[in-house]
Amino acid sequence: MDRAKGVKIIKLITILILSVVIFGCSGQKKEDVKRIQVAYWGSYQEVKIIKSIIEDWQKEHPDIIVELQHTPGVSNYTNKLLTRVAGGNPPDVAFAEVAIFVDFQSEDLFMNLNSFIENDPDFSLEDYFPDVVKRFTRDGKIYGIPRDTAPFACVYYNKRLFDEAGVSYPTDDWTWSDLLEKSKALTKKNKEGQTIVYGFYSGFYQNFIYSNGGKLVDNVEHPTRCMLDDPKTIEGLQFYADLFTKYGVSPDPVDISNIGLGGGNELFMRGRIAMYNSGIWDTPQFRNIKDFDWDVVMFPKGPAGIRGFGTGGSAYCIMKSTKYPEASWQVVKALAADKGQIMMAEEGLAQPANRKIAEGAHWAGSLKNPLNKGMLNEAVRYVIYSPFHFKWREIEEKYLSPELDYLLLGEETAEEFAHKLTPIINEMLQKKED
Repeated sequence: MDRAKGVKIIKLITILILSVVIFGCSGQKKEDVKRIQVAYWGSYQEVKIIKSIIEDWQKEHPDIIVELQHTPGVSNYTNKLLTRVAGGNPPDVAFAEVAIFVDFQSEDLFMNLNSFIENDPDFSLEDYFPDVVKRFTRDGKIYGIPRDTAPFACVYYNKRLFDEAGVSYPTDDWTWSDLLEKSKALTKKNKEGQTIVYGFYSGFYQNFIYSNGGKLVDNVEHPTRCMLDDPKTIEGLQFYADLFTKYGVSPDPVDISNIGLGGGNELFMRGRIAMYNSGIWDTPQFRNIKDFDWDVVMFPKGPAGIRGFGTGGSAYCIMKSTKYPEASWQVVKALAADKGQIMMAEEGLAQPANRKIAEGAHWAGSLKNPLNKGMLNEAVRYVIYSPFHFKWREIEEKYLSPELDYLLLGEETAEEFAHKLTPIINEMLQKKED
């Protein structure tokens, strides 16, 4: 080998060594990068917001790669998540609605977050609505960081139909009797006697139980006995059923099927229902309504002045099986942080779990419809969550929901409904987890 050629080879080797050193020091080592899988469901607006949150956060955290895994529809999501867990392939972080949380926490699948919260100076639950934090807490251990709360307390109302009927708009202090009176006045029939506008519709039977002082179970946190046969529960259920059967101001399951427009939200958007009881999650689609103005009012008080609503809500949880607890905690903090709650609030998608945000300009003070959404900050005080029992979702799907159709069609009374289901549900509540 001549001298000149030898010098060139030495220079080339030197350059290669320097390149490895330089790029090795400046780049992120593969073994240091942590991949965190986040499983969630939600509308396209929610997907857009969540992607935006993570994209911005990722720029400052190159050592953590977040894989967002979206499944459309809560039922599909729940089934897919259960399948993944059973197959030994769970995500690191899971988005959990209050009912899903019961299913998974009953199986001891979520990680206790207390140590993260206590040792993180940048995080506090002090400003959160206490009840939503409580839902994701068991025996003093917090298993989820809330994103939102969702009382079934919204009664959306069509201002045009009220004006045409000469009926005054409802106010937050109204009662069941006011609801019935307005519903009768707003219900319209055509010449053939067919109802073309219904005064009111609600799919949330729980509200009528709770606002009458009744209960579904003896203790929501640790249910042991069904309370459907309590006189106050029966009375609330019968008033609910009478709206469909006795007074004809609400469309029963057959009516809704015959109209063929989908559920209550579609009927409200088409002007076929004057008042519609739901949650704030319907707001984004209702903002597309062009034919009439609308707003929301709090679900009415019962005869004794009692308030009570069922509720939803959601949180981000860390699976106990994750290999990267600390990295997962950082991702959960980002997803549940103020930025995301503000974006959800502005879209009308969700009532923030953070009370300060909910009471501020992005929610209660926002001039976007519904103008009266701030009432939900008061409604949160009266929410009652579904019973915390690993069999409750099965009870709802297998017994309560199907039997409610018979009640609303007038094929049985509330008393018959209650006495039929109470022993069945009591037996289910006595079952223990394997």
